Amino acid sequence: MKRTRARIEAVDPVMRRRRRTLAVTALAAVALTACGSEQRDSQGGRGASADAVSARKDTAFTRMLDEVARECPPPGTKRKPPTAPTGGVPTAPVEAPPGATVEPPPGGAVEPIAPAEGPEAELDARDWCAGVQHEQRVAEALSQLERPDPAQVRRALNGLGYIDERIHGLKRSGAVTKFVIDLRDKGGRLCLDGTANGELTEVDACVAPAGGAFDIANIHRKL
Repeated sequence: MKRTRARIEAVDPVMRRRRRTLAVTALAAVALTACGSEQRDSQGGRGASADAVSARKDTAFTRMLDEVARECPPPGTKRKPPTAPTGGVPTAPVEAPPGATVEPPPGGAVEPIAPAEGPEAELDARDWCAGVQHEQRVAEALSQLERPDPAQVRRALNGLGYIDERIHGLKRSGAVTKFVIDLRDKGGRLCLDGTANGELTEVDACVAPAGGAFDIANIHRKL
């Protein structure tokens, strides 16, 4: 019996150490699991927060597009072909035969007509109307920049509601800063092609592919 007690007493410290080791290991595992959960929750929270910010930006951008096109025709409305003014006066000059004298039309200058070719002809009535509004607001804002570099142009465009995801090809080229804005919305194909150089700022409507990723190489610029 003494031998047995001695054997138990000899083994017992070892068993106690093993139990302590297992307990410490279990606690460490629980701590690591909790830490991992916290990290996952933290990462998931950051991801959810980023998604929420992106969603808000997209919503604000869509609202801006709707506001700019508020007075324009509904999406998909076809543009009407140009017609002559009342009284049959032609809307564009007619080439006269050699040596003939052309009398000016009554009422003064000839009224310009919408182009029959080029990007504007490929846009529907809503895009054509909205494009004019976007051209004016962007050109006016950028013309206020004395030395517009890409950073300043981006800030100005962001201030107007154009988000970074829709701004493409923003770069310095010689004395000007170039950019293209993807304004496709509700099935439209509108985009803006711009160059900023203070008073020489130019912004024109262009036509983007009907679907898929936006690619500057595939847009139809104004001729």
